[in-house]
Amino acid sequence: MMEVYLDNSATTKCLPEVAALMTHILCEDYGNPSSLHKKGVEGEKYVRYAKEVIAKCMKVQEKELFFTSGGTESNNIALIGGAYANCRAGRHIITTRIEHPAVLQPCAYLEEQGFQVTYLPVNAKGVIHLADLEKAMTPNTILVSIMHTNNEVGSVQPIEQIGKLVKRINQNALFHVDAVQGFGKFRIYPKRMNIDLLTVSAHKLHGPKGVGFLYIDEGAKVRPILFGGGQQKGMRSGTENVPGIAGMAKAIEEIYTDFDPKIQYLYGIKERFVKGVSTIEGIKINGPEIREGAPHVVSVSIQGVRSEVMLHALEDKGIYVSAGSACSSHRPTPSATLKAIGVEKQYLDTTLRFSFSLYTTEAEIDYTVKCMKELIPMLRRYTRK
Repeated sequence: MMEVYLDNSATTKCLPEVAALMTHILCEDYGNPSSLHKKGVEGEKYVRYAKEVIAKCMKVQEKELFFTSGGTESNNIALIGGAYANCRAGRHIITTRIEHPAVLQPCAYLEEQGFQVTYLPVNAKGVIHLADLEKAMTPNTILVSIMHTNNEVGSVQPIEQIGKLVKRINQNALFHVDAVQGFGKFRIYPKRMNIDLLTVSAHKLHGPKGVGFLYIDEGAKVRPILFGGGQQKGMRSGTENVPGIAGMAKAIEEIYTDFDPKIQYLYGIKERFVKGVSTIEGIKINGPEIREGAPHVVSVSIQGVRSEVMLHALEDKGIYVSAGSACSSHRPTPSATLKAIGVEKQYLDTTLRFSFSLYTTEAEIDYTVKCMKELIPMLRRYTRK
């Protein structure tokens, strides 16, 4: 039986070059980068290599990069650290209704601490209206947090236009972008896009789990939220995860080499899948058009078949997908993103997310579509009316 992994928005397979480099560091160059001896200097070299690679990729300064344990921590530092560092200027924050829980939960926490949060709606394609953002901005707005690419439906926000708008209305408001799903799929240049804070996670782009980074513009005021040994200029204490940091840099280097053909390949895979499933009766594709959205995510509602049932039926065929966002799918509550884009009630618990990677082949897509064509009519017959 063919094994088909189509849950790449949850996590990706580590590149062999990444795993090899990390193994070498774990077993040979294992020094603590804060140690003053030769082993420590070797460790420090890998951290410097990572900063060089990422800074060059985004056209930013190395001193503006801070390594973290991943997307959740980076978002928490940006939101909580950004809010507290700027609370004298105001206590108003703007975000959207379709953010990842790693943004929405810190916002809920800040509301409990007396901050006011505005949640912007989105259209049927999952994109905000710039007019809504303009209306929501006040002299008290200190932070705007808007994701680059949505993890459930793949909608992409007009980040450059948003950055311009935020800075035109309030030069001092911080603009944070959660780019966990967008980095590695798009070229992102924070300076050009007026981004002050940017979140990235390694395991979404064929790097290791448990590591990411936060870009903090040198002019942005952010308070640390972790305290300890004072590593990374006191912004993020704790011994640097050298194998993870080097592995992330290696993955970024590989992904952004010959970048355009890779992205075109992903769009081709996405197109093949969408065309294939669209021939099945009672299928609805949620969110943006194929080329308007991210190249790697498709949200599919299957009339008359509950998502969990479909997920396990596909699993029996060796196909792995996700029901909504895998990062929080143990809680079977209807997706806030699907509600926000106006998906009808009957489709809310019949939706699956298919997400692709450079490892996904056309043969895997054809096999998946074939299995869906066989399974769906059969499962509909057994569904409780």
